[in-house]
Amino acid sequence: MNYIERDEGMAEQEKEILEEEMVEETADEAVEAEDISEEAEESSEETTEETEEVPDGEEPKTWAEKRAAKKQKKEQANADKEKIAELEDKVKRQLAEFENFRNRTEKEKQAMFETGAKSVLEKILPVIDNFERGFSTVEEADKEDAFVQGMQKVYKQMMDELEKIGVKPIEAVGQEFDPNLHNAVMQVESEEFESGIVAQELMKGYMYRDSVVRHSMVGVVS
Repeated sequence: MNYIERDEGMAEQEKEILEEEMVEETADEAVEAEDISEEAEESSEETTEETEEVPDGEEPKTWAEKRAAKKQKKEQANADKEKIAELEDKVKRQLAEFENFRNRTEKEKQAMFETGAKSVLEKILPVIDNFERGFSTVEEADKEDAFVQGMQKVYKQMMDELEKIGVKPIEAVGQEFDPNLHNAVMQVESEEFESGIVAQELMKGYMYRDSVVRHSMVGVVS
């Protein structure tokens, strides 16, 4: 092999080395360009997300003002919705309070009425007692007397009207003694009733609806 052929061989090797280096540099530059392109696209996307595209013919400043106004309007609408919801809740609360007040007032009125009714009944009951005492003294032969008949009709009418408004006598004789209904004033002996049973009624008791107007005065078997 002469020097020329050796030099040509060396030149070919150097050429191949240079070509490989150029290929590697080109590949590196391509990768770097691709990275730069991707970064540019990401930056562009971020910029697009942060700021909307300005329409053609629109000044950037004017567009920004419109966006700010739109945002402010949206915030105001949300604030108005919250205010409306707050007012609606307040109205509902006030309506509920008014309903409770009306129910409470109605109960108080009813309680006052019943208290007043009981007070009136307490004054009427002695009149009824006198009617019954008077009837108990009438002789058998006089029961058909016109005067006695007239008084019995008045008594019956009074008792019917009292019954219509919820007044009724308390059952006593033969009933188990109940301190909520009966007032025991004496103890008695009885072959008919067991111990603790009311054997005598000394004064009739009355109830108005579900409350006692006057307790029955009774004698209880010991």
